[in-house]
Amino acid sequence: MNDLLTEAVEAHGGIDRWRELTRARATLISGGDLFALKGLPQDATPRVMTVSLHEEHASVRPFGAPDQRTDFTPGRVGIEKADGRVVAERADPRASFSGHTLETPWDPLDRAYFNGYALWTYLTTPFLLTMPGFGVADIEPWREGDEVWPGLRAAFPPGIASHSTLQDFYFGPDRLLRRHDYHVDVAGGFAAAQYVHDHTEADGITLPIRRRAYRRGTDGRPLLEQVMVSIDLGDIHFT
Repeated sequence: MNDLLTEAVEAHGGIDRWRELTRARATLISGGDLFALKGLPQDATPRVMTVSLHEEHASVRPFGAPDQRTDFTPGRVGIEKADGRVVAERADPRASFSGHTLETPWDPLDRAYFNGYALWTYLTTPFLLTMPGFGVADIEPWREGDEVWPGLRAAFPPGIASHSTLQDFYFGPDRLLRRHDYHVDVAGGFAAAQYVHDHTEADGITLPIRRRAYRRGTDGRPLLEQVMVSIDLGDIHFT
């Protein structure tokens, strides 16, 4: 394993603890201008996010109605009633984003797909980078104020849905995640810089509970005047 990745995995709880766990659950409050641009502004209602840790499967509730939830995998996204009845579903959901720009409206299944892959990625970072098929390499560090954050570039395998094939992860002196860069391919491919804050420990795993994603300028710096996506997590449990 890459040395920086080894240090980051250890700082976030260690691979042995991660392998003992199968599932994460957290309360989620999200917002930001991206959803308004997509015609689906997000309210501040807390939602419950559940993800599998060793396969890409996620669900959030409520979604669209108090008795509804999503069911996400890379090959299918659905909206279901609490008893499992399917309200709407889409196979090969990534294909529906072909030709999208930043301003192209999303339907609820598009939103469910984005939510599923994004939160699965965030709740499994950095451990997902140890999964089969990922390629990881050191990149130039990022300087933030007085700190220098070493970085990794990860190549995601075709079977994992995420923002983009190539994504960059930067870690602080304690090797906890500080910043995550990517292109949002399902929204016209705009460049994003996501800063993470307020790391906490839950059931032996350390993770940030606040994320703020901004558009990224050509110099790599975030355009702080507009928060594209905000995510606050609470009541986190790994089982």
